[in-house]
Amino acid sequence: MYSGKVEICGVNTAQLKVLKEAENQELIRRYRESGSRSAREQLISGNLRLVLSVIKRFSSRGENLDDLFQVGCIGLIKAIDNFDTSHQVRFSTYAVPMIIGEIRRYLRDNNPIRVSRSLRDVAYKAMKAKEAFIAEHRREPTTTELAAALGMEVSDVVIALEAIVDPVSLYEPMYQDGGDMLFVIDQVGDYSDATDWQSEISMRSAIQALSEREKKIISLRFLGGKTQMEVAEEIGISQAQISRLEKAALEKIKKEL
Repeated sequence: MYSGKVEICGVNTAQLKVLKEAENQELIRRYRESGSRSAREQLISGNLRLVLSVIKRFSSRGENLDDLFQVGCIGLIKAIDNFDTSHQVRFSTYAVPMIIGEIRRYLRDNNPIRVSRSLRDVAYKAMKAKEAFIAEHRREPTTTELAAALGMEVSDVVIALEAIVDPVSLYEPMYQDGGDMLFVIDQVGDYSDATDWQSEISMRSAIQALSEREKKIISLRFLGGKTQMEVAEEIGISQAQISRLEKAALEKIKKEL
C-alpha cells in the first residue's frame, strides 16, 4: 500500500511483484537477444515498485500521483530499452535516475514559474546533446564540451540549464542502494578551506576512538571535502558502504562528545 492508497492508475500496489536483480538481468538479456515483448512486459510490471519509491519524494508537491506514476513508468521503460548489462551495474541504480529525470522534465514543463521559450529550447537541446554524448563516450560531458557540441557560448548553456532547474533540498532522497537511502547532501563535496573544522570542535579524543578506516573516511569527507563517491573510489568500496561507515562514525563521535 502506498500512502494509504491501494490503487494508482488502476494498479493494485499491494499486489505488485518485485523482481530480483538476477531476474532483471536475465529478462533484459532475453529482451536484447530476441526482442521478446513478454520479457519487456515482465520487466515493466516487476519494477513498478521502483517507480512508486521514486514518486514518494514528490508527494508533498501537490501533484496528481496518477500522473506522476504514468510519467515515472515512461522513465522506467526508457531505462529498460537503454540499459546495458555489460557495465556490471544494478538495474535499479541505472533506472532510478532515469525515472527521476522523466518526472522532473514533466514538472518543469508544468512549472508555474515561466521561463522564456528561447531558454527552454536551449536547455532541451543541451539535455539531448548530453544524452548523446553519454551514449557515445560513457561519461558525462563537461560544460565546455556541451557548449562545443551545440556551437554556443558556455555561459549561454549554463544560464539556460540553470533556468529550468527546480530548487532541491539537501536532504531530499536521491536513491536507495543496498538498503540505505542516499540524500543530496551525501553527494555534495566541500572544496572550501576546512582546516578549522577539527579545531573549532573539540573532538580529538572522539576521533581517536574511531577505527583507521572510519578516521580516513571522516578525514576525506570533512577535511578533504570529497564526496562519498570520491571517497568510495579512493578506498575501494561501494558508496553505500561509505554512507553506512560515515554515519556510524558520526554516531560514535556524538557519543564520545
